[in-house]
Amino acid sequence: MLKDKVILLLGATGGIGAQIAKEASKLGAKLILVARSEEDLDNLNAKLNDSIAISGDATKLEDLRRIVKKGEEKFGKIDVLIHAIGSILLKPIHILKEKEFQDTIKINLTSAFLAIKAVIRGMMRRKEGSIIIISSVAGSKGLRNHEAISAAKGGLEAMIRSAAITYASRGIRFNGVALGLVDTPLSASAKLTTSEKALEISREMHPLGRIGTPKDVFGAILYLASDQSSWQTGTIIPIDGGMKAG
Repeated sequence: MLKDKVILLLGATGGIGAQIAKEASKLGAKLILVARSEEDLDNLNAKLNDSIAISGDATKLEDLRRIVKKGEEKFGKIDVLIHAIGSILLKPIHILKEKEFQDTIKINLTSAFLAIKAVIRGMMRRKEGSIIIISSVAGSKGLRNHEAISAAKGGLEAMIRSAAITYASRGIRFNGVALGLVDTPLSASAKLTTSEKALEISREMHPLGRIGTPKDVFGAILYLASDQSSWQTGTIIPIDGGMKAG
């Protein structure tokens, strides 16, 4: 399914990113792992078959260009970009600080824009590529206290649709997955899964009656990375326990 595909994975050491890395490696992919922590990257890299780990800041274009250059030097190309970087900030506008809003946009939306900018020319030269962005159900559904993250994820989804049209004739596909709440260290840090009361509230928001796990998510992402999805672009796949359906 992914044999010899070269995947640039941003946010590789997060709960979802690490699951993607392990499963992609089993399917024969070559991985360029990117995160800020060298120690976490090295620990993950040691568990995989054919990969390199490069630390860097995905909100800085110079870092991303350095990472892309090293990845292409190692593997000769980049077939797939998976953007698995995100944050969670739940505050209504009247108490949301301007810097908090700007940081949310930078981490979620600007980093994706810069990552695409760093890889797109190489894909254009080869006239092929798949770019996959992890979004949130909050990008298209109104949720209480989600104003900042909704703005960021809504921007991501709009960018995916526009870029899909812009680059379709060049053989480059853009797709995304929109997630409900997934049980990860990021969710725990936002105190969404750290108590039974918080978990119960979160479960009730999902019609299927539970929050997700990284194992619920990776299959759709690896499908989008593979040639099995070669006639698919500009789509956002909901993986949200039924939240978007209501």
